This record gives sequence, structure tokens and C-alpha cells, in this order.
Amino acid sequence: MKRKEVIQGIISTMQQEIPFPVICRDMELPINSGQMITVPGVRRCGKSSMMKIVANNLVASGIDSSRILWVNFDDERLDGMNSDELDEVLQAYREMFPSIRLNDIYIFFDEIQHVEKWELFVLRVYKTYCKNIYVSGSNAQMLSSELSSALRGWPLEYEVFPLSFHEYCKFKDIAVDKYSEEGRAILLTTFKEYLHASAFPEVTLMEEKSLQIRKVQAYFNTMLFRDLVEHYKLNNPDIVRYFVKRIMANLTKPTSINSIYNDLKSRGLKISKDSLYELADHVCEIFMFFKIHKYSTSLIKEANGLPKYYFIDNGMRNSVLLPQSGDEGKLLENAVFLQLRRNLSPMQKITYFSEEHECDFIVQTEDRIDQLIQVCLSMTDESTRLRELKGMKEANRVTGCTNCTIVTLEESDEIEFEGLKINIVPAWKWFLP
Repeated sequence: MKRKEVIQGIISTMQQEIPFPVICRDMELPINSGQMITVPGVRRCGKSSMMKIVANNLVASGIDSSRILWVNFDDERLDGMNSDELDEVLQAYREMFPSIRLNDIYIFFDEIQHVEKWELFVLRVYKTYCKNIYVSGSNAQMLSSELSSALRGWPLEYEVFPLSFHEYCKFKDIAVDKYSEEGRAILLTTFKEYLHASAFPEVTLMEEKSLQIRKVQAYFNTMLFRDLVEHYKLNNPDIVRYFVKRIMANLTKPTSINSIYNDLKSRGLKISKDSLYELADHVCEIFMFFKIHKYSTSLIKEANGLPKYYFIDNGMRNSVLLPQSGDEGKLLENAVFLQLRRNLSPMQKITYFSEEHECDFIVQTEDRIDQLIQVCLSMTDESTRLRELKGMKEANRVTGCTNCTIVTLEESDEIEFEGLKINIVPAWKWFLP
């Protein structure tokens, strides 16, 4: 079958499936904004569903499904397609609907990062034919900080994550009642489940635990081999797997790539130190990990300090690494980071504080410190309580920020420590809008 016929089959199949059976998320993509919309995020986090919601809303508003041009480049029949061949997409659509002008359609390009130099084609289509373009991809290098200058300034970006706690409750059909005693008890129980579970939408909807584990392990292997090994043309998959698991295990702690290099060297595994640093960048580029730096008013000191890494999904980490004693605190801190990152504006950044004492997260907008956040499973132990409070107080002294919160599993309080007011909040409450 010719590629054009394959593309026509993909377009036709997607049109016939509208309205798509999807559950709405908290974030909505804009419609008729006149801007190109890019939707980056880790594989299987719901990027396609976000775009399907747009298509559903368009058809519900009276747009005929024939005006929806949807191509998923993750389709194996399109493997090997290059940017010079992307014009076949438009040709295929024109042959199907010769009476419809391209500037009257809505274009959805799903997982387009598989086509090299795609951005030149998409920008030409945007400038010449159609303003209603939605583009999704699983590679941050392609869609975010490293985006080709050809697209710089044109798209609006809406980064998608696995489910938030609020969305998890929606997918599980659990009523969010923060006010009754029974409602709060249900939310606490559900949050404890959420803390250990995978928040990938498809996995959340599965009933059987064994199927959930199999599915999330399959996701991990696909990210590892297709998004890392194949995409970046790496020739040492065993080292890649070990490296990823090492960073996973060191979750929430400062991570030295040099130490991992020395460990690999002692095991007789050969890889250059520069390659490991590149690999540390790659695992963030595919949204598997997120890196934050140590807070400093000096950009040089901030960049040179050991970074901390946070992982995209607690359930995936649990399925790859057998849960160990003490992991619950790491999982809570990881979940808090993901929630902060999910709501981060383009003008904000997250760092961690570490001097004599530590504070888990500093949220900063330009040169203004907005929040200090500690994460602690429980404050009942007096030494733990004192450690967390001292870390918060020292971060307050250095940054001047007085908006201080400690997120715990289920404790709630308002306290004053050395003249600083600190709000202690149960996680289920902190995570909800």
C-alpha cells in the first residue's frame, strides 16, 4: 500500500471515531486561538486525549468531522518518514476532500517528533494555509527549551503530565468532598493509594493490579529503548537501564553523575563521563526525569551544585524498583514536586535549599521568592519536626520569604517557630484546587 493511501486510512479512521471516548482533564487546550498549539509531555500521559477533547468540542459546536485532519506519527506504517514527504499528508487530505480549503480545517499532528525537521513543514503550513494546528510530542528537545529557532516565538505550549490527584479522583469516580468528615476520610485513603499508584490515565482506568504493573512496565521499556536508545542512537542499553535505575533509587537526593561514572568503571562497564552527562540530559528531554538545582543568588554556583532528580510517575518507579523501607517519604516529595511542576508558569522556577539545614522546594518568580515548601511524611517525631522547622527557618532567613508550608501525609496545624508562621497541611488537601 502506498504511503498516501496509508495516511488517508489514518485520517478517515480518526474522523469516524469522533466523538472520542475520553475523560476531560483539568487543563483545556484553546480553540480558535489563531496560534499553533504544541502539547509536549511524557509518552502515554494523555497528550492525544487532550487533543481529542478539542476535536470533540469542535464537532459538538457544529464543525463537520471532515474538517478534522489527524495523523498519528507513532503509527509503525509511517516509520522512516522524513520532512520532505510530509507534503503527502496535505495531498492525501486534498484528494479526500477537494472542496474543503486547508485554511478551514483543524490539523492534529500526534507524536510528530518521529519526523526529523518536522518544524519547517509545520511552520510553512501555519503561515501559508492553516492557523488551527495542534502538535504533540514526547521529546522536550523538540518541543521546549531546545526548540529549533525556526519555530521560536510561534507556538503556545501546554505541557501535559500524568494525572494530578484531582484528576485521579475524577478517573476513579470518587467525589471530592473536603468538608465532611466522611469525605475527608475518603480523600485521605484515596491519596494514599494515589501516592503509590501509577497516574498514567490508561493505567488508572484498569481494574486488575497485575495488568497495571504489566502496562506501566511496558511504558518504561518503550521509553527506555525507543525514546532513549533508538532516538539518541545509544549503543549500550544495559548501561542506560542501570543509569536510569540509579537515578530512580536516588530520588529526592543530590545526585552526582561522577559517582555513577566511578561505580560503572569499578564494575568494568565502559562509558565516557561526557556520555553519562549527555544521558542525564536525555532522560529529562523525554520527560522521564526533571532536574532542579540548589538555590543560590549566583547563577554560576546554582549551575555547579549537585542537582536533584524527580521521576515522572511513582507507580512506574515502584514497578521498576521494588519498593523499599523509607520510600514513602520519597514518593510524597516526588508527588509534591510533580504538582508544583505541573502548575509552574513560564516565569517561575523550582530550586532546593541546602546550607546548614535543608528546605525541599523554593518556588521563585523572576527574582521574587514566592513559596518555601517542606515535605515530611509525619511531624510527630520531635527530632524530625525540629529538623524540618530549622530548614524552613534558615531558608526564610536567606530568602526573606514568609510564605511557608509543610506538606505532610495527614497532619494539619498552624504554628510559629522562632517568629516564623508555618502552615502544616495534609497532602490530600494541598493537592486539591
